[in-house]
Amino acid sequence: MGAVVLEEKWPVLGRHDRAAEWLRIWVDLGRAPRTVDAYARGLAEYLEVCERDGIDPIAANKANVAVFVRELSSRPNRRGANVVALDSGAGLSNATIQQRLVAVRLFYDFLIEEGLRESNPVGCGKYTPGRRFGGQQRGLVPRLSKLPWIPDEQQWMSVLEVARGEGIRNRVMLALAYDAALRREELCSLRTDDLDPAHRTLRVRAETTKNHRLERVVPYSAATGALISSYLVHRATISRARGLLFLSESRRNHAQPLSLWTWSKVVRQLGLEAGVPQFSTHTTRHLCLTDRARMGWELHTIATFAGHRSTESSLAYIHLSGRDLVAKLASGMDHIHAWRVQMLTGTAAQASR
Repeated sequence: MGAVVLEEKWPVLGRHDRAAEWLRIWVDLGRAPRTVDAYARGLAEYLEVCERDGIDPIAANKANVAVFVRELSSRPNRRGANVVALDSGAGLSNATIQQRLVAVRLFYDFLIEEGLRESNPVGCGKYTPGRRFGGQQRGLVPRLSKLPWIPDEQQWMSVLEVARGEGIRNRVMLALAYDAALRREELCSLRTDDLDPAHRTLRVRAETTKNHRLERVVPYSAATGALISSYLVHRATISRARGLLFLSESRRNHAQPLSLWTWSKVVRQLGLEAGVPQFSTHTTRHLCLTDRARMGWELHTIATFAGHRSTESSLAYIHLSGRDLVAKLASGMDHIHAWRVQMLTGTAAQASR
C-alpha cells in the first residue's frame, strides 16, 4: 500500500507533512502493507483528535495524548458492545487501543530522531533497575493479557462434522491450519513447492510469516497427507501451473489465488453452521499449540514450531493446557484431605508408630 493511497484513505495524513513523511519511510522500507495500514489508521485518528482540539501534534504533550486515549476508551465499538468496565458496554478493546498508541509512539520517536522533539509523550513500559516492584515502569495504558479462546472437545467435533461436508480444498486447508498451527496468511500463501510429501513437512517462508523473518519447516499428519494427495489431483483439474497451492473455484475468480477474505468467510460459515460462532481462522492455531502443550512439549519447542520470536508468546498455550492439571490437583487434594482426616482421628499417629 503506497503512501498516496494511504493519504486518499485518510485525508488528514495529507494535511500533516511530517506524518506523511514518516509513513512514506515505512512504505519505502518494504514493511508489510497491513502493518503500514494499521499505523496509518492509528496516526490518522490521533491527528483528527488533535485538529478537533486545536492542538499542534508536533508540540503535543502527555495530557493531549491522554485525551486521545479517553476517546478510544469511550467510543462505540462498531462490532458491538465491548466491556471495558463491568457497566460500560462501550470502548475499543485493550489490544486495539494498544495498537493505536504504538503508531503514535513510533511517530514521536521519528520526530525525536529528526530533532523536532526532545521527549516522547506516549512512552512505553520498560525495565528500570533500582525501581520498586521489580523495576517495571508502567506504560501509558496498562496492557491486558488474555488467554486465547479455544473450543472444547464437543465444539471442535461439531466443527469437524460440518467440515466433512466441505470440498476437498477446504478440508485440506482446515487440516493443515490445525496440524501445522498456520496463521491465515501463512496458509493462503503456501506454494506447491513448499510441500515435501516424502517427509510430510511443509516450508513456511519467512516473507509470509507475521514477523517476516523466521522461516520454519513443520510436519503434518499422515491423515492430512492423504487429503493433500487427493487435493493435488483435484487442483490439476483447475490449473496445472505451479504457484500458490490453494486456488479459487468460483466462476468469477476461477484458478486465481484464494484470498485471505475468502478463507475467512469459509471458516466463519463453518463456525456458524456448527453452532460455534467464536470459531475463527486463528482458532485452529490456538488449539494446535495448546494440544502440543498438553502432550508435554517443551516451551522452546512450541515456540520454534509456532514461529514465535520469543518464548513469552508461547506461554499462553502452556497456561491453557493447565485444564489437564485439574485431575492431578484433585488427586493431590484427595491425598491431603485424607491425611488431615487421619490426623483428626488419630490414625496417622498410630500408623507412624
